[in-house]
Amino acid sequence: MSTETIVNLAPSMSSSQNIRLSCLLLLLLHLFIIGVISFEYHAVENLAISCGSSGNSTSDFDNTRSWIGDRDPNEQFSLIEQEKDSVEANSTEFNHLVQQHPYCTTARLSRSNFTYSFRVTEGQKFIRLYFFPSTYNNFDRSNSFFSVTAGPFTLLKDFNASLNADNDDDFEEFVKREYCINVDQGQTLDIAFIPSLAHPDSYAFINGIEVVSMPPNLYYTKPGGEGLKLFDHDGRFFDILDNMALETVYRINVGSFSIPQNKDTGMYRYWDDDTTYVEKSYEAGRQLPVNTSPKNYTLIRSYTAPDYVYSTARSYGRNVNITYNVTWNFKVDSQFTYMVRLHFCEIEPNVTEAAQRVFLIFIADMLVEDPADVVLWTKHNLVPTYKDYAVTFKKVGSLKQLNLSIKLQPQHTGFLYDVILNGVEIFKVSESGNLAEPNPEPRLSSPQPLVPPTKPSKSSKATIIVATVAGAGSGIIVISFLCFLIFRRKTRASANNANSKCKRISLVPSKSSKTHGSSLPSDLCRYFQLDEIRTATNNFDDVFVVGIGGFGKVYKGYIDEGTTPVAIKRLKPGSQQGIQEFETEIEMLSQLRHRHLVSLIGYCNDANEMILVYDFMARGTLREHLYDSENQPLSWKQRLEICLGAARALNYLHTGAKHNIIHRDVKTTNILLDEKWVAKVSDFGLSKIGPTGMSKSHISTVVKGSFGYVDPEYYKRQHLTLKSDVYSFGVVLLEVLCARPPLLRTVEKQQASLVEWVRKCHKNGEIDRTVDLLLIGSIAPRCLNNYIDMALKCLLEDGNQRPSMNDVVWGLEFAMQLQESMEDTVLDGRTEDEKKGEERALLTNIVSVDVESDVLFTSTDESSTMSQASKMTTTSSVEQALLPGMVFSELLDPTAR
Repeated sequence: MSTETIVNLAPSMSSSQNIRLSCLLLLLLHLFIIGVISFEYHAVENLAISCGSSGNSTSDFDNTRSWIGDRDPNEQFSLIEQEKDSVEANSTEFNHLVQQHPYCTTARLSRSNFTYSFRVTEGQKFIRLYFFPSTYNNFDRSNSFFSVTAGPFTLLKDFNASLNADNDDDFEEFVKREYCINVDQGQTLDIAFIPSLAHPDSYAFINGIEVVSMPPNLYYTKPGGEGLKLFDHDGRFFDILDNMALETVYRINVGSFSIPQNKDTGMYRYWDDDTTYVEKSYEAGRQLPVNTSPKNYTLIRSYTAPDYVYSTARSYGRNVNITYNVTWNFKVDSQFTYMVRLHFCEIEPNVTEAAQRVFLIFIADMLVEDPADVVLWTKHNLVPTYKDYAVTFKKVGSLKQLNLSIKLQPQHTGFLYDVILNGVEIFKVSESGNLAEPNPEPRLSSPQPLVPPTKPSKSSKATIIVATVAGAGSGIIVISFLCFLIFRRKTRASANNANSKCKRISLVPSKSSKTHGSSLPSDLCRYFQLDEIRTATNNFDDVFVVGIGGFGKVYKGYIDEGTTPVAIKRLKPGSQQGIQEFETEIEMLSQLRHRHLVSLIGYCNDANEMILVYDFMARGTLREHLYDSENQPLSWKQRLEICLGAARALNYLHTGAKHNIIHRDVKTTNILLDEKWVAKVSDFGLSKIGPTGMSKSHISTVVKGSFGYVDPEYYKRQHLTLKSDVYSFGVVLLEVLCARPPLLRTVEKQQASLVEWVRKCHKNGEIDRTVDLLLIGSIAPRCLNNYIDMALKCLLEDGNQRPSMNDVVWGLEFAMQLQESMEDTVLDGRTEDEKKGEERALLTNIVSVDVESDVLFTSTDESSTMSQASKMTTTSSVEQALLPGMVFSELLDPTAR
């Protein structure tokens, strides 16, 4: 762990300079007492470029600093253009930013690459980029997609300045990025702007560039020095090396105002105030006031941070009877390592010795300092110091951003039951040369203002009369329909006596494989007010978005005062699509509970919003763990267990309810995984009640589903059956084995369809060609043969020839036993006949268990013929204890929510 006290009184002196050193020390001591020492860093390079302009300009904030136009020849930098077609343009938006930041008035724009090449000395530099997204000539504001590189580092990729500016919670009109990069001797610093090829009419632009030198090893690890302790690892230390780049994510002055660039210590760093990041501090549940320490304590100044930082703090004063905990929360990108620097200075005049103020420091919920004692570190009060730490954030599901928290907690020993912090700096570290983060999602647009009606002309009066009559007739029809709906809703409400609880029907437990049933509590579906949902998602903050589908965005939220994580699916506001799916999902899931079905916690239908609240699935979708992601690949046994769980859920839908239920949208993105890798089937918006009646084997309905998974028989005839789900699940089985999507347009035609490709390879005895390379050698051969045979039977063209989901469950259980048999048994000395005999014993054991057990069918007499064909599913003792009339057939945790 790197620790440095900011005291640099004098460099080492030779013996001949002892007298001078003694005098200097006395002078410094005197100045320290009267508080007038000031160390200012003088940058070797201090370049400020106003792009697209000529001449020099200054800002209202700092009249002493000159911004140089990039049109003017300059020995310190040059502009290199690929096509010589860049444009120098003025912004169409002139406002208060013009006086504050002169570079906002002009920009350099181009639809081809251009580079600024800076001739600088070796060493570590600040690079600051300023973007003012506006309309420049014929360059549309929304089309600015481009990348920025600096030497070997990618700073921005497919960056869109307007999306970032519009998403800024501080409503800044320009976007600023700051980086730290080392330049080796003899090298130039080349900053390139590259329009994106993935977006039509894209262009790159820049308004202002700063290149400012920094003191050696201000943020980088000193040569031969000890690196930062990387927490969440086994004692490993982390070096910030010269071949790494840093991005300044946050720079905070704690406990007081922001500090502008011209008030920094010669490096033009901006220090934000901490009010938007600090959580409420509590005293027995009551919010405490934010106090800043007195400002009349003059400190030893250094270039590490301005004296403003060290003269203010979050510190609540002396009170031995109250415990103060303080937490700051910062949003950071996932999959990066972060350097966290905490600045301290004991500014309480009565705290002059160690052990008077002792506290703990947690970063990202990990204890990094036990104990923290500022005076113990500095040996005196009023002496600044800082501590550096490193923490790595891994990918969590589909979350783009995570929370980096800094928490200070008293240790309950010492003179003060209090904490203190003066400043925070957080840097993203590039270990692979990339610092780019994805663009934020566009914010929801505000409603358009109403336009007042204009007075009609005489020539349009006849048209108006006709329209009025037609409108009145339509209005009567609409009002009648609404009355019918209201009457119907009231009738339902009184019949169910639910009081905003979801409607439920009785389910009878059925025979199912290795399941656990239980009776359920009465309150399973809850109605949420819109304010509750807004609180749970921080007013639908895009940072909480974990997925986007056809229905709308899915957020991770927290209910029950932040103690319970949930998934919140929100229909696109104002959309008229998905209403039927919304109602279907509530109706279906409020009736069903199973270990392998995603649980519906509740819903919101308030203020024209349609929102569903589910249990949160921490590991995301099955597809995210198969391909096109950076997640750790699943083992074969994990994949089998997930498929088996999903199959049990579908079997429950087909045979476990009074009415058979057809999911109609079975795919890998609708199979979710919880923290323990338990598979749960989700998304019942397209589900249908299955066919009823002895003579009816299908229901006729419009084809819906996902391309690549739809049953071809259903697609051709619009006949939906239970076997339609079986076909879709067969596609999932191949997807799991082969780790590729059902359809690929980037491969040769014979491999474009996963189903057809696997069929052909199986016919030619080349099934190994299709298996995920990561699984080669780990699958028992007989397990693979049984698995692929079962998957292809699910994909037969004739639905009547496909197995039932009950048979699929059994087949997967048998494949699992074959796999476990290979993994757990030493095969040495056994003949092939002995191995086959063991397989027959496994098969006989599974069948005998089923034959001796009583089958509990829950289908009606008319529909039982389809489930009678499936007779090889074991029934647990818990299920046998269930009696007809139970509401649900399975719930592992019967406690009410």
